[in-house]
Amino acid sequence: MSSATEMSADTSKWLDAHYDPVASLYTFSSCIDLADLNGDGENKLVIGDLGTGSSNMKLKVYRGTALMNENTLLDLPTGLVSFHMDLHEPRIPAIAVASGPFIYVYKNLRPYFKFTLPSLPVNSLEQDLWHQAKEGQIDPLTLKEMLEGIRDKADVPLSVRSLRFLALEPQDMEEFVSLHKQQPIRRQTVITCIGTLKKSTADEDGVSCLVIGTESNDIYILDPEAFTILSKMSLPSTPTMMDVTGQFDVEFRITVACRNGIIYILRRESSKPKYCIELSSHPVGLVRMGKNVVVGCAEESLQGFTQKGKKLWTASLPAPITAMAAMDLPTRGFQAVLVGLANCEVHLYRDKNLLSIVKTPDVVTSICFGRYGREDGTMIMTTKGGGLIVKILKRTAVFDDRDNAPGPPLAQSIRLNVPKKTKLYVDQTMRERENAVAMHRAFQMDLSRLRLAAAKAYVKALESSLTPMSASLTEPLKMNAVVQGLGPSFKLTLNVQNTAACRPVMNLTISFLYDENLYSMRNPYFKIPLLVPGLIYPIDTFVECTSDKGISDIIKVFVLHDGRSAPLLTAHINMPVSEGLALN
Repeated sequence: MSSATEMSADTSKWLDAHYDPVASLYTFSSCIDLADLNGDGENKLVIGDLGTGSSNMKLKVYRGTALMNENTLLDLPTGLVSFHMDLHEPRIPAIAVASGPFIYVYKNLRPYFKFTLPSLPVNSLEQDLWHQAKEGQIDPLTLKEMLEGIRDKADVPLSVRSLRFLALEPQDMEEFVSLHKQQPIRRQTVITCIGTLKKSTADEDGVSCLVIGTESNDIYILDPEAFTILSKMSLPSTPTMMDVTGQFDVEFRITVACRNGIIYILRRESSKPKYCIELSSHPVGLVRMGKNVVVGCAEESLQGFTQKGKKLWTASLPAPITAMAAMDLPTRGFQAVLVGLANCEVHLYRDKNLLSIVKTPDVVTSICFGRYGREDGTMIMTTKGGGLIVKILKRTAVFDDRDNAPGPPLAQSIRLNVPKKTKLYVDQTMRERENAVAMHRAFQMDLSRLRLAAAKAYVKALESSLTPMSASLTEPLKMNAVVQGLGPSFKLTLNVQNTAACRPVMNLTISFLYDENLYSMRNPYFKIPLLVPGLIYPIDTFVECTSDKGISDIIKVFVLHDGRSAPLLTAHINMPVSEGLALN
């Protein structure tokens, strides 16, 4: 299918509902959600706008194409989710915005509650140093030297106050110490990602717990009503993205992508990761598809894994990934992954199959798919320039599962029906485990002998000129032989070539060595004319088979140079069996 046909087909699947290039929305997929905030059956678009990065951060709510409400945020939002806190009627969800060490909860679009992460333990040596500075026992320069020593060796990291102090110029240190020395030291972590987990039922409007990842390598699960910590889990690295499935009271899985480039899978009964997935490059997107996990990597690839970390497939992408989101249509039983790319395209993948390509006027920075207003199949995107794009999937749209991407065919990913392990296989496996060292040594010994035998044969071939190409630099020659005929008379053609760049070769002769009881030749020794570089010289001679026993032998051909005893070239010609006898 040509690219033009593909684009026309993709255009016919999506309706361009709205495009505002100057909406001034700067956000990511983690800060965008769809929720029925009024209980009227119409979903609104909720966006945590990053503003300029240092000011003008806002929580914006869109209804249709118009801005309906906005609230000012005190810090940059790192994540935004909608969730049901209680069972009260009407069933209106709350909005939780993660920002710094706080979670701001909005209900009915008004501030409702602020949750603060618990403080981390402070380094005791750091506390003693600031106490000495408060009492005037040490000066700022001494304080800096001792804090630097603690920073390099201590198990507990320094607080933000000490890190800021170490970054100051010497002339500003005294003022900083006098300003902060009376205040107690606190070490506070920040939220890096946020998600929701159903509490006891899987209903769409069921009560949900908040799941948050922090800079201190921890995962917290919060009670939706009292906002107390129900569970705490530890990770080897800082979480950056997460996907949560299941119910807290029954069974759940939390798939977490961390800053060390590894994906960890947490389960209900364990406070530490159950499985891990090691990637070849850092993850930039994480989406769950049924029982599988789809990961977008920084090396411009999309990879599929099972829940236990087994790799299923890899799809190469034409550009780096900028945004990822799940596309779920329960009414059609259709699930896929939307991938925004840096080349102003959005690709739709189902497993490793590329189903659709949507062109965008700018690079997409966030994608959200779901019910918007009263339309189930709505794709909402924000762009790098701050634009807002809304596309609606046509009800008549059909996606072909045929793989349009280059690469191996779809049948290659079908799992083979591998037979079960037999007792013989298990016994052999146990034998290999028990005698692994001895088997490896025997293998290495045989391999060394094979290499030695090959090297000896190669040296012997060079010394006796048994190779079809000359090793001499002054007479670089190449020769091959062709035998024609059924017998008893054979025509033997030798193709001799001078492979030198510009030097001719002369004074050469050809000699044949054969069993005189089997063969006879009219002229077993003759001279070769001057060989011009690059040309192939065919030299013909005839061989007569004189035996009636129906056997054959080897005829050796030597290319000689006048005045030398060693041949330049040697060829062994395996003669065919003669199918007739010479008539006297």
